[in-house]
Amino acid sequence: CPDPPRTEFADVTAEVYVLGTKLYYACDSGYDRKSGHHPGIQCNSGQQGASWDYSGFECIDEKILLSTAPTMEFEFTQKPEIKTRSPALQKQEDLSELAQKDFCGPPKTVQHASIRVKKPYYVGQVLHFKCQSGYDKRPPTSGTSMCKKVNGNIIWTPLDMRCTNDS
Repeated sequence: CPDPPRTEFADVTAEVYVLGTKLYYACDSGYDRKSGHHPGIQCNSGQQGASWDYSGFECIDEKILLSTAPTMEFEFTQKPEIKTRSPALQKQEDLSELAQKDFCGPPKTVQHASIRVKKPYYVGQVLHFKCQSGYDKRPPTSGTSMCKKVNGNIIWTPLDMRCTNDS
């Protein structure tokens, strides 16, 4: 998919992710990735349906990293994700090619880390736009956009949403 649409003063989230999606953990300021830990995860299909493939990832306080103090280990075990369909997908037209796909739910949270998307998004991905704190949604108010194939072109459906603080 091309770059997703943007709207001023809005944040983008996704409730579910299409198979093949890659996300990366990024350590928060003041923390660093533990040596040997890979930040990437991917939504793959398995016997239990779509699920994230995790390789353990940990962020360590930079002060601890510089000392010889022992670090805490986190155990990552993958549980099968529940197959879900986005409510936004059910409302979209022309879902014949999407109806067969599985989706991964939100990835696990990692202490002192945030998630960033590894481009590209795949056809079928729905993004949700929410106004940032201090800004209100003004009509038109459709806060979702979907990556879809139309007449051989891959596009994002129009985002009809404005965020304003009326000043």
